[in-house]
Amino acid sequence: MHVLLVEDDEPVARSLRRGLTRYGFEVDWVTTGAAALAHPEPYDVVLLDLGLPDTDGLDVCRALRERGNVPIIVISARSDETDRVVGLELGADDYVSKPFGVREVIARIRAVMRRAQPRAEAAAAGPDRYGGRLTVDRKAARVRLDGEEVALAPKEYDLLAFLTEEPGALMSREQIMEAVWDANWFGPTKTLDVHVAALRRKLRGAITIEAVRGVGFRLEIADGESGHGAS
Repeated sequence: MHVLLVEDDEPVARSLRRGLTRYGFEVDWVTTGAAALAHPEPYDVVLLDLGLPDTDGLDVCRALRERGNVPIIVISARSDETDRVVGLELGADDYVSKPFGVREVIARIRAVMRRAQPRAEAAAAGPDRYGGRLTVDRKAARVRLDGEEVALAPKEYDLLAFLTEEPGALMSREQIMEAVWDANWFGPTKTLDVHVAALRRKLRGAITIEAVRGVGFRLEIADGESGHGAS
């Protein structure tokens, strides 16, 4: 597996690269946001520090996400919840706070790759239709409302894809965080509320997402038609 490591702290980067290499990963190391965005080689996952010398890592995260769906794991000394939520909103797939161990990083990499795999191997049966207005194309990871494509952030798409697997079913916060983010997720789940609010706004009229206090969320198809079918 090919890793792009974006980290300007040399001791941290050398230690992490050495550990990843020992476990069979191929690591390209750059120290600036500009070098990360200019990197020509293909890679399977990005490890991105936020405290870069030339630009804010959050801007690099946004730019990388706009280019495609390669998994991005933020590694940062910033442990504030706001930074975590913003990073995830901008398209990061996970967030690891310093200090961390190599094994934890490897576990996070494997987790995000497992979650990305179903998108790449989605069935070729065609988009699933939910009611008369919404379609979810799991093969292409695209969503359309009334025939028009809706721009969703990667985690917004993953959340919608998960909730529409069983319309009407009550999903706990823990179930959702494990399926959409990481089985090892810990700490506050405010980011889930942020992504639910975004889906409600972008897909208003086609779905409703009910919050069940103290439990989780339930997605309903607004017109009552929740059957699957290729469009």
